[in-house]
Amino acid sequence: MSEIRAGASGQFRIGDFTINRLGYGAMRVTGSGVWGPPHDRHAALATLRRLPELGVNFIDTADSYGPDVSEQLIHEALHPYRGLLIATKAGLTRPGPGQWTPNGRPAYLIAQAKGSLRKLGVEKIDLWQLHRIDPRVPRDEQFRAVRRLLDDGIVRQAGLSEVSVADIEAARRVFPVATVQNRYNLVDRSSEDVLAYCAANNIGFIPWFPLAAGELTQPGGVVARVAEAHGATAGQVALSWLLQHSPVILPIPGTIRVAHLEENVAAAGLALTPEEIAELDAAAR
Repeated sequence: MSEIRAGASGQFRIGDFTINRLGYGAMRVTGSGVWGPPHDRHAALATLRRLPELGVNFIDTADSYGPDVSEQLIHEALHPYRGLLIATKAGLTRPGPGQWTPNGRPAYLIAQAKGSLRKLGVEKIDLWQLHRIDPRVPRDEQFRAVRRLLDDGIVRQAGLSEVSVADIEAARRVFPVATVQNRYNLVDRSSEDVLAYCAANNIGFIPWFPLAAGELTQPGGVVARVAEAHGATAGQVALSWLLQHSPVILPIPGTIRVAHLEENVAAAGLALTPEEIAELDAAAR
């Protein structure tokens, strides 16, 4: 497939900012286990700098990616972010590589958001998301911390991650929920009810792990057949399916290689037929 810019994926509005729906997840510009610096710093910076050239203007990161590494690399590569919406998250601590521990204490969340301000080099965070609801802290206390970040002008818009419909409804009684980030892909539809709620309420739905297609990618499988018919890759088919599944879906595939980034963005121009979508849906079930 020839190079196609991210604008072909369609647009979605978050607050006052219109983004191209196909974004970028910056977790992979860190080391193994999402810990420490990347093994190839030059490749990480080159990939980040390629994003605006391809029309990718929505970048998702978190204070826990590294920790701190992803936000700092984004600052080095892209500051002052002209025309870019940089989203970040807090609420997970990192005891070590591959380890994630929730911390939803309000004082911690507020301090981490202020830390992200400094690391990203901005006066206000465009989109800040609660990375996890900490089960050890009353849910509403965490939501009130988000409300304070909005009221104090530290963040412009706020969202949630890995939540249920009930969680979103509870949060919306405290602050406006702009986005929800749950695991969701062609073969993992466990958040279908959350997606439906987001679509009904014009809330951006950010699926993490968007490229997963599991056994469907095996030779002779439906993803492989559809990909071959379009001269595409399995990953491009998975992204195209997401983009066509709902207008509120904002996929954020991540990579540390420019070539892979370009391949992902080219999926914005891949149009699956209704028959192919039905076949993919049936196989996933």
